[in-house]
Amino acid sequence: MSQIFIDSRPVTFENRPSEELFDDFVFLIQNYQHILALDFAVKEINENSQILPNITLGFDIYNSHFSASWTYHASMELLSTQGRFIPNYKCDVQNNPISVITGPNSDICLHTAAILCIYKIPQISYGSAPKMDDKIQAPFFHHMFPNQAHQYLGILHLLLYFRWTWIGMISLNDETGERFVQDIVPMLSQNGICFDFIATMPPTTFSSEIEKLMSEGAETYKTIMGSTAKVLVLHGEIQTMIVLRLFLRLPDLEDIPVEEKGKIWILTAQMDFTSLPMHRNWDIDFVHGALSFAVHSVELSGFQKFLQEKKPTSEKEDGFIRDFWQQAFLCSFSNYTVDKKDAEICTGEEKLKDLPGSVFETITTTHSYGIYNGVYAVVYALQAMWASSSKHRATLPGGRWNLLDQEWWQLHHFLRSFSFNNTAGERISFNENGELVTEFDVINWVTFPNQSFLRVKMGKTKSKAPPDKMFLIHDKAIVWPTVFNQCPEGQYPNKDQNVCLPKDISFLSYEEPLGISLATLAISFSFITALVLGIFIKHRDTPLVKANNRDLTYTLLISLLLSFLSALLFIGRPEKVTCLIRQIAFGIIFSVAVSCVLAKTVIVILAFMATKPGSRIRKWVGIKLSSSIVLACSLFQATICTVWLATFPPFPDFDMHSVTDKIVLECNEGSVTMFYCVLSFLGILASISFTVAFVARKLPDTFNEAKFITFSMLVFCSVWVSFIPTYLSTKGKSMVAVEIFSILASSAGLLGCIFFPKCYIILLRSELNIKGQLIKKKN
Repeated sequence: MSQIFIDSRPVTFENRPSEELFDDFVFLIQNYQHILALDFAVKEINENSQILPNITLGFDIYNSHFSASWTYHASMELLSTQGRFIPNYKCDVQNNPISVITGPNSDICLHTAAILCIYKIPQISYGSAPKMDDKIQAPFFHHMFPNQAHQYLGILHLLLYFRWTWIGMISLNDETGERFVQDIVPMLSQNGICFDFIATMPPTTFSSEIEKLMSEGAETYKTIMGSTAKVLVLHGEIQTMIVLRLFLRLPDLEDIPVEEKGKIWILTAQMDFTSLPMHRNWDIDFVHGALSFAVHSVELSGFQKFLQEKKPTSEKEDGFIRDFWQQAFLCSFSNYTVDKKDAEICTGEEKLKDLPGSVFETITTTHSYGIYNGVYAVVYALQAMWASSSKHRATLPGGRWNLLDQEWWQLHHFLRSFSFNNTAGERISFNENGELVTEFDVINWVTFPNQSFLRVKMGKTKSKAPPDKMFLIHDKAIVWPTVFNQCPEGQYPNKDQNVCLPKDISFLSYEEPLGISLATLAISFSFITALVLGIFIKHRDTPLVKANNRDLTYTLLISLLLSFLSALLFIGRPEKVTCLIRQIAFGIIFSVAVSCVLAKTVIVILAFMATKPGSRIRKWVGIKLSSSIVLACSLFQATICTVWLATFPPFPDFDMHSVTDKIVLECNEGSVTMFYCVLSFLGILASISFTVAFVARKLPDTFNEAKFITFSMLVFCSVWVSFIPTYLSTKGKSMVAVEIFSILASSAGLLGCIFFPKCYIILLRSELNIKGQLIKKKN
C-alpha cells in the first residue's frame, strides 16, 4: 500500500539473493492518508454503540509494494496463522478476516482476487475498478468506484463541450491501458474526436533497466510534446503521477531538442497526486490548470482533527507512522538520517497542517473517502446479516453474536442488496455488478508557489440523468495552464494557434448581400400583394371577386401583405423591441392568413351543400361563420403569444460558441417550447385547411377555388415541414435567413396559387368575369 522497493543494481542470478538488495524503500507519503482513513473509520464504528453493539472491530494492514509477488504473499499471509507463513493453515480464530479492502490500483485488486476468491472472502477495492472477466471471482468483488463507462462519457462530454476535437491520448503500458484504449477510442471517434497520437507511458518500475526506460521515454516525450494537439488525455493509476513528473523532467536529463508547448492534461479518476521524496523540491506547475475526473467525495467531519492528533510517540501499533514522520518532516528518530546528513531530530510534536499539500494533504482525498465508505459498507452489511439471522444466530454467553462462527460468503448478498447514508449524509450503494452508484466530479487543479495546490470542483457527471443533462460544468471559473493559450471569451485562435484574435459581431444586416436580397424579396412581394389588393378593390363588384366572400379575400390579402413586411423585422441588428414583436407578429399574422384560407374552404363546401333544395345549411353560409373561424383561430394564437411574452419573453443575446470566429448577435427566443407551440398551432391550422380543401377539390367548376387552395396549402405545408430540420441544422445568422425564406416562400405560395389565376381572368380575360360564365348549368 505505501512502499515501493527499489533495486537499482543488476541481478545476475550468479549468487543467492541477499537481503541487502531490498534494504532501501521509498515511502509514498501521500498514501499514508489511506491508512489513517481506515483507522478513523474503525475508531468511529467502535465508539458508536448503535453499530454492532458489544463487538469491537480490528484490522491488519499488508503492504503490497505495488508488486504482484508481494501482493500474492500478503494474500496468503491472511490465510496463515499470524506470525507463521503456512498458507491454508490458520489456528488463531481471533484473527479471521471478515472482509479485505484492496487497492489502490487495479493490479493489486486482481492479484488479491486470484487468491481470496477461492475462499469466498468479500473484497472491496478502492481507487480503481478492475475489469473482472472471471465470472467466478466477480461475485465476491465490490468496487468503491463507479462503472468505467460513466467516466468515458464524461471525458467525451468534456471534449465536446470545449470543442476539443484534435487530441493526444496516453495510457498505461499494461492490460488496463489496452482495455482503456479499446473502450474509449471508438466512442470518441464516432463523435468526431480525432487523435494526433495514441501513446503509452513508461511503466512504473525501479530496476536495472532504468537507462533503457529513459531512452524509450525520451522518444515518447518527443512524440507528445512535439504534437500539434493541445489537449492530452492521460489514463493512469495512483502511481502514474510519479512517472508523469519524471517524464516531464526528461529534457533536463536527456538531450531533447523538442520545444515544450502548452498542453492541457485531462486525467482519469484512478490517478491521484503522489510523489517520491526526491520530488519534494520540484515544481508542481505541470499539474496547474489540469482537469481531472474524481469519484464524488465530500469532507469527512472530524477527520482533519483526527489527523492533527496523530503523534508518533502515542501510536505504538502503527508500524508506518515513524517512517512517514521522518520523510514528511525531514527529521530522524535515530542517530542517522534518511535524506540529509544535517537533518533535525524528530520531536514528535510537528504539525501535519504545516506540511505543503504536495507532501501531505489533510483534506479527505477521493481514495481515502473510498476506504472510509468501504469499511462502513462492510459493517452495515454485517449488521443487516446479524438482523436477518436474529432467530437462528449463534450466540456467546451473555447474548452476544458469535461473529467468528459465521459463513462470510453470506455477506455478499447483503453488500449487493442494501444502501446506507454515511456520516457525511451521502447515499452509498452498489449496483448489480458490485460497482459504486455515484457521480464523477470534474476537478480543476490550481497550484501555488509554496508547493501546495487545490482541487476545485468545476462540474460533475450524473450517471442517472438524461444524456443532455448528465454533464454539468462551470467553465468560466476554470483556471487554465499558464502556457496554455486558451483564448478568452470573445476571441479565437488564428490558424497557427499562437495568437488570439477578436471575434467579429455577426448578424443578418441590410448591408450584406444576403440581407439585401431577402429585404428586396420581401418588399417586392409586399408591392405585388398591395397591387393585387388594389385590383380586387377596383373590381370589387365583379362576379369573380364577390363569388368567394369578398371580405375574407381582403383580410387574406392584408395578412399576406403584413407577413411579407414582418420578414423585415428579422433583418438588422436585434434590439429589445424587434426581438419581442417579430416572432409574435409572425405567429399572429400567419394564423390570420391560414384561418382565412380555412374559412374560405369551409364556405366553399357549405355553399355547395346549401344549393340543394330544402337544405338547412343555407343559414350558416355568410359573414358570421367566416368571421367566427378567423377570430377564434387568431385569438387562440394570440393567447399562446401572450403567455409567451408574460413568462419567457424573447430578448437580444450573444452566442459566443456557435461560430468559431464570430459573436452572433441574435434574438434569444426565451422559451424554445413556446416557439414550437406557435409553429405547432400553425401546422394544425394548415393541415386542417389542406384536408378540407382536398375533400372539396372535385366540387363543380362553379366552386373551383378549392383546387387552388389545395395546391397553395400543399406548398405552404411543404415549406414549413422542410423548415424545421433546416432550421435546427444551421447556426448563427443562417438560422434567421432560413426563417425569413420560409416566411416569404409560404406567403408567396398562398398569394400565387390563390390569386394569380383570378388576376389573370380579371385583367386579361374580362369576358369570363361575368355571371353567366360563373354559373354552370346542370344537365
